[in-house]
Amino acid sequence: MALKPLSHLPETPLKIKRALLSVSDKSGIVELAKMLHQNGVEILSTGGTANVIREAEIPVKDVSEVTQFPECLDGRVKTLHPKIHSGILARTSHEPDNKELQKLDIKPIELVVVNLYPFKETIKKAAITPAEATENIDIGGPTMVRAAAKNFAHVCILTNPSQYKSFVKELNKGSAISFSTRRKLARKAFEHTADYDTNISNYFTQIDEHALPEQLNVSLNKSADLRYGENPHQKAGIYGEQQKYIDCFHGKELSYNNYLDIDSALNLMSDFQNDDPTIAIFKHTVPCGVATDNNLTKAYRKAFETDKMSPFGGIVITNKKLDLETAQAIDEIFTEIILAPSFSDKALELLTQKKNRRLVKILQFPEADTLTVKSVFGGALVQQPDFETVQTGDLKTVTERTPTDKEMADMLFAWKVVKHVKSNAIVYAKKRQTLGIGTGQTSRVDSSEIAVNKAQKEGMDLKGSAIASDAFFPFADGVEAAAKAGATAVIQPGGSIRDEEVIKEADNNKMTMIFTGKRHFKH
Repeated sequence: MALKPLSHLPETPLKIKRALLSVSDKSGIVELAKMLHQNGVEILSTGGTANVIREAEIPVKDVSEVTQFPECLDGRVKTLHPKIHSGILARTSHEPDNKELQKLDIKPIELVVVNLYPFKETIKKAAITPAEATENIDIGGPTMVRAAAKNFAHVCILTNPSQYKSFVKELNKGSAISFSTRRKLARKAFEHTADYDTNISNYFTQIDEHALPEQLNVSLNKSADLRYGENPHQKAGIYGEQQKYIDCFHGKELSYNNYLDIDSALNLMSDFQNDDPTIAIFKHTVPCGVATDNNLTKAYRKAFETDKMSPFGGIVITNKKLDLETAQAIDEIFTEIILAPSFSDKALELLTQKKNRRLVKILQFPEADTLTVKSVFGGALVQQPDFETVQTGDLKTVTERTPTDKEMADMLFAWKVVKHVKSNAIVYAKKRQTLGIGTGQTSRVDSSEIAVNKAQKEGMDLKGSAIASDAFFPFADGVEAAAKAGATAVIQPGGSIRDEEVIKEADNNKMTMIFTGKRHFKH
């Protein structure tokens, strides 16, 4: 039979006469039930929720008393009954619905209070089995939530204890709930069930061992509205669980561009998190200097030497506790954001003197098991994150000369950094310090020239340095340019049809060259 929709939705305030309460999270449910009872509302409930309300000496009627059918299958079936769902779905502003309710001896339900089995929390537990996980998939709950949300013109739906306070305030103020509030709560309810289904779908993708899902389901709560996007005329927001990874405890709220910079910085430093003291300086998501040393202040000085102009207004990240001496060095120029796992008291005393400087505590680094998503026309691109690292055993020497221990250390350091530089990417490094960084050029030779020019501009000595390239050298001219600049070691993925020409050029210049077999494009 074809659906006959109402010509319009009634926007009048809703009087609450009858409520159904069935919640997994029972926070605040007794206080809500008490308020409903004081307002003359008949309360229906199920299982544990009914017991909690009854123990508080608040009158409550079991759903089974209404349906004349007992809860069964260990509580799996409680509310899935026409006498419940007809009461929720009835359009009480539509007379034919009222007549049918009367004929069937069914009373309307104006308020539904439901939150769902804790599926998301259950699957986070260690060693959880698929049987235990699937038992925590709610069926009756989402059905009631969706029914009430669909019929928001005639029913109010609450899905989270955080909503109770404002609901009670509005009900006590006017003895009714407005249309706009009901519509807002309906939107929240559909977001709630969408998130619930997304977590279930993603769990089954995981246990079926699919590297990439057949259906991309992304459900992220808004963390905050941002002042604007990349530019002031663009609206923007941040979604997800950033508070798991960072705590911006001082300074202005983070902006859209700040989050992009921090993301790049965290990803780079995740590769150095267990190394000696390391500092990376970023500007516009690109590292402009990276260095490692036994002393954190020295690491900062070495990173800064790579490019003394770009760091102004940039961000600094370290893998170690930030001490006063290093804080004083950073404070010599304007730095917008400083990230560290922790800060000494004296460093904080100094750095907090500037109110607008953001200080960010690193709580954890990004995980390797998360997917990266990038929007494109008509949809999105999805891939596994690039957390690939190389060990000395993975490397292949392809030149006549094998690398010295010093050259190998320099190449591995440069390789860690080049992974986080935008393609085409070139990094010159020596003694665990970047000397020149070339990024984002359409030609690999151009990137190399930029890296060399920056190094020479800052007075850096490239003699005896190592050069890292994120992808293979397509022609021998890139290696030739590196040799002229003073590099003696090259690390690159290999794989070009002209590899033999490139290797020959390295041999002609008495260079050593390592193939990693892996590239690190970053667009």
